[in-house]
Amino acid sequence: MTASSSAASCVCSRRARSLRMLCLSEGDRRAALELARKAICEAVSRRKLLESIPREGIFSARCGVFVALHLRGRLQGCIGVTEPSEPLGAALVRCAVSAALEDPRFTPLKESQLEDLGVEISLLSPLAPILPEAIEIGRHGLLVVRHAQRGLLLPKVAIEHRLTREQFLEETCAKAGLPREAWKDPETRILGFTCEVFSEDAPAETR
Repeated sequence: MTASSSAASCVCSRRARSLRMLCLSEGDRRAALELARKAICEAVSRRKLLESIPREGIFSARCGVFVALHLRGRLQGCIGVTEPSEPLGAALVRCAVSAALEDPRFTPLKESQLEDLGVEISLLSPLAPILPEAIEIGRHGLLVVRHAQRGLLLPKVAIEHRLTREQFLEETCAKAGLPREAWKDPETRILGFTCEVFSEDAPAETR
């Protein structure tokens, strides 16, 4: 490794560790989960969007957000945004409804399934360039970008599938529809982020 590449590694590592999360209270987390569930119930049961979306406090912030839905422990939908163009309240409602009804991998959620539904929210730190050697499994999520192709995996994916750093990069490239080793291409951008993850039946985790 050259002196210049070593310096770049240090800069990138510091940047990766400094990815800042929103500071949420337990009340903020409960309010976010309640809003997501309310939006889902309104969309599934009444085929309507929420008419009143809170815009105060945490809901006025702007950050990436993903909403994952589970039915009896199995994934039922997961939709999110990395660079929101709207306040968190509106983004959260939109992602929750999309996860319930528009994730193409799953059949739309039915009203009869609402009772068994579990809601999980991941709030993302700002995206920042990260070197492959600075990636920490379980801490960082990845976004791989090359031209118009983009692929994102949340930090928990690497843990759940017991991926190595290189495998995590390969899977993120595959998610983008790129060759698995595209992360080695200088034209491929690798961005990292951390998450605060919380759900209705589990305490918050920072990843």
